[in-house]
Amino acid sequence: MDNARAQIKRKIGVRLWLSGGWLTFLVLAAIFAPLISPQDPLAQDLFTSRLPPFWVDGAEPGYPLGSDSLGRDVLSRIVFGTRIALSVAFIAGTITCLLGATLGLIAGYFRGWPDMLISRLVDIWMAFPPVLFAILLIAVMGTGLTSIIIAIVVIDWTRFARVIRAEAIGQSAMDYVASAQVAGRTRFSTMFREILPNVLPTIAVLLTLEMGIAVIVESILSFVNLSISTDQPTWGGMISEGRVSVHQAWWVLIFPLLTLFLTVLSFSQLGEGLKDHFDPVLK
Repeated sequence: MDNARAQIKRKIGVRLWLSGGWLTFLVLAAIFAPLISPQDPLAQDLFTSRLPPFWVDGAEPGYPLGSDSLGRDVLSRIVFGTRIALSVAFIAGTITCLLGATLGLIAGYFRGWPDMLISRLVDIWMAFPPVLFAILLIAVMGTGLTSIIIAIVVIDWTRFARVIRAEAIGQSAMDYVASAQVAGRTRFSTMFREILPNVLPTIAVLLTLEMGIAVIVESILSFVNLSISTDQPTWGGMISEGRVSVHQAWWVLIFPLLTLFLTVLSFSQLGEGLKDHFDPVLK
């Protein structure tokens, strides 16, 4: 039994290290993008268009992952696109977490009319198809990073609210909550000082998953030209450009698609690893 538990813990550790390592690498790449990018991501040169990656015949120095149809360096555009993807992930994910988790705590702990009001609002909100709702919001507010973040927050806060509400209901029935109330603590003090710390592991898992979803949403919107300016490098925009010339320059599509896949997978695996790490049965 102990050996099996140790093996599970090692697998969890490997999962956390791999996913956390990739995300840390992306964060460092985004911070130091101007220093590590071999070319200007917006510079166009038709004489260097569709250069292959460095291991393929016909490659040129300075374009390690090749160039697109306008001669722009693929690696530099991926690196600068990381800034946009992670900005949306961290900002939208954090705001969504704060809004949804707070409403979920209030609904699950206070019950009564706050629970009824918030639960009905969640049910109505979740009736809308999320991607179509996001496109509609962007069409109304206009393109831009702020609009994307607002759209993600408006759509995804319900996920936090429903899960944290259920967690708060379960924690409210525990003896330590009754003891805090007998000791004279206010309901708000009990909620934030007693219940909140016990639902933080669930919030952490949901937050990492939400960041991965935010990256996907931003990529979808940029794929259909509803993200930021088309001149700025985004992973979704690169994928959209690459699919047109996939038979002549496959690297323009494959490399940003692979980066997107690994990033979303890392956020997902980080969330799963945190869930397993905080699992009281394994502890």
